[in-house]
Amino acid sequence: MAKLAPQLVIALDFQTGREALDLAARVQGLAPWVKVGLELFVAEGPGIVRELKAMGFQVFVDLKFLDIPNTVRGAVRSAVKSGAGMLNIHALGGTDMARVAVAARDEAVSELGLKTRPLLLAVTVLTSMACANGKDPDNPILQGREAAQVVLELAQASHAAGLDGVVCSAQEAARIKQACGPQFLCLTPGIRIPNPVASPDDQRRVMTPEAAVAAGSDFLVVGRPITRAADPVSAARDILHRMGGSMAQAQPVRN
Repeated sequence: MAKLAPQLVIALDFQTGREALDLAARVQGLAPWVKVGLELFVAEGPGIVRELKAMGFQVFVDLKFLDIPNTVRGAVRSAVKSGAGMLNIHALGGTDMARVAVAARDEAVSELGLKTRPLLLAVTVLTSMACANGKDPDNPILQGREAAQVVLELAQASHAAGLDGVVCSAQEAARIKQACGPQFLCLTPGIRIPNPVASPDDQRRVMTPEAAVAAGSDFLVVGRPITRAADPVSAARDILHRMGGSMAQAQPVRN
């Protein structure tokens, strides 16, 4: 299967459906994907997924399921039935939970007669985790280890369980591709544009769009740099331009 070009996912991290739909209308036709996370989903329910699909978007339902396998099974089935084109679980749930999630996704696809199977990813280590030196001794997930190593181990376990890919920092994408193969997907939040006057936020393991594409990211999730920009359309176009430029540089010259 040929590798698709990296795609932009705009994170609609808003408190209300109206705000999310207003922004979605402005970027309609620019990005193929939007993300519905916990804040928006809890406020609006699965109906917001259907509304965004009706606008022509593919929707990443970012709810990071982590529970006993039977509960995750039901949650995955419900997410697929809501219209999710992509969804995720936590890799920390273990192999049994991951395999049950894969089976639940496939069951829902069969029941609904879907032609395209929604992508199922595993969250590894949140991009907000890790100190400047790559370690966080007080974090119960990292336990003093480098985030990159923990991410790689979780990615390998997720690959073995049959998931389509992982959510990780773009800083870890190249190692994951090397270990799990080029078809194993890397969705990377924490995408930032260098800006000396930008306000600090909670993302730590970050990368520029150009560097993320070069590292092997398949999906770049971008929220605040677009949604909080004075001109979200121009901001989205700039990021797409940066992504495309990085891809062009990576292409071999043919005579």
